[in-house]
Amino acid sequence: MPNSKPAPAIVWFRRDLRLADNLALCKAVETGAPVICLYIREPGDPLAGANGGAQAWWLHHSLVALDESLKARGNRLVTMTGDPLHLVEWVADKTGAEAVFWNRRYDGPGREIDSDIKGRLRDKGLRAESSPGFLLHDPTVVKTKQGKHFSVYTPFWKAFEAGYQPPDPIDAPKRIAAGSFDLEIEPIDGWALLPTKPDWAKGFESLWQPGEDGARALLKSFVGKQLRAYGERRDFPGESHTSRLSPHLAFGEISPHAIWRAMDAQNRKADNEDETRFRKEIVWRDFAWHTLFHNPRLDSINLDRRFDDFPWQSDSKMLKAWQHGMTGYPIVDAGMRELWQTGTMHNRVRMIAASFLIKDLLIDWRDGERWFRDTLLDADAASNPFNWQWVAGCGADAAPFFRIFNPTLQGEKFDSHGDYVRRWCPELGKLPDKFVHRPFEAPTEILKKAGVVLGETYPKPIVDHGKARDAALAALKTTRNETEED
Repeated sequence: MPNSKPAPAIVWFRRDLRLADNLALCKAVETGAPVICLYIREPGDPLAGANGGAQAWWLHHSLVALDESLKARGNRLVTMTGDPLHLVEWVADKTGAEAVFWNRRYDGPGREIDSDIKGRLRDKGLRAESSPGFLLHDPTVVKTKQGKHFSVYTPFWKAFEAGYQPPDPIDAPKRIAAGSFDLEIEPIDGWALLPTKPDWAKGFESLWQPGEDGARALLKSFVGKQLRAYGERRDFPGESHTSRLSPHLAFGEISPHAIWRAMDAQNRKADNEDETRFRKEIVWRDFAWHTLFHNPRLDSINLDRRFDDFPWQSDSKMLKAWQHGMTGYPIVDAGMRELWQTGTMHNRVRMIAASFLIKDLLIDWRDGERWFRDTLLDADAASNPFNWQWVAGCGADAAPFFRIFNPTLQGEKFDSHGDYVRRWCPELGKLPDKFVHRPFEAPTEILKKAGVVLGETYPKPIVDHGKARDAALAALKTTRNETEED
């Protein structure tokens, strides 16, 4: 008598750690077959696909949350270590699976692996399908009238806005059928993704809730509260007007389509300007990924090759001072300390801190990109190098190099009362507003009253900004023969 049980389907999870708006999962469930929910740690990758130490912490908790959601629906997450080129095929052979589904990746190595796996599975007669879902638009969709990819954001936004309509939502399945398969599951705890000695992430859990439930709760809060006045107040780091959704997006715990739809669905009184400004940020993320799609070595190669000969300075002492928030410029130091303690940094301060490293210290943007990649919870393969190249002036539609942020003036403009600086640099907490961003100019009696001893309780500036700015412009001129002035 023939076996009437349907052959199982495999869903291969990567950076799509959610059940709702997951087209690959939806297709697997619709087959009516048992579903194998697979996550693979590749050999030689101790971080299991995370981009750095901070993200490894997030990934651990996100995988645990996904497993719990699957168990609530009668399934479980199968975690394994192995080369996906062989392991996906091996799992299919062992279980008799006849279909494999996944959501697309857009980095160069990931695309090559996925293409090879799809070809091998189809050669064996299996159904192998990839689906969109990580971005609003696949990079092959939005093109110029000449059929090329965009290198300037404004026309990209206009073309995107004209052609984008969010797809209908896909609800999380109420049940996900599971079969009985002899598959050995590796415990997530055994992957050692969490820091221990020391546990530098011990403060993260009070600030973040990795996983799909955390993403949905944060989106609801943002749309209901912070979105109002987002366009006007998003640049002020001492206030709470940013979404904080980027780590959830980085791991695909929520789809960008869901974020877009939420702004339309909520009954609120936000101005259209706030909606548009936030949507442009979501589309900026797409722009970064589209750029990576067409430039797979975005993290190492200047898009503007004229910067290949830029005279970067190699100064480990200066780099370390910047990494540890000890530059003597309060807004920079506050940002770098926020990053270390929370795994994130306010977007405006990211630009200020990056500009300081690149243009005040003349340290290669790639050194900053590597540090952010290891310490940011939301670092991804596209946005992180894309934004560093943007600040350095060598990227797509980049800010000109000769536009150099004055960190003191930036602090006074966007943190005028010093709330942000005092939060992360408490040793400056008693300085009056007039000097909280320029302690190096405070009179001796003011410093003494505030308990600040420059060079002891708080560092003196490691560079003079005016001289550093002149040196940066001179370096640019020798490299590109530029004559522009700020």
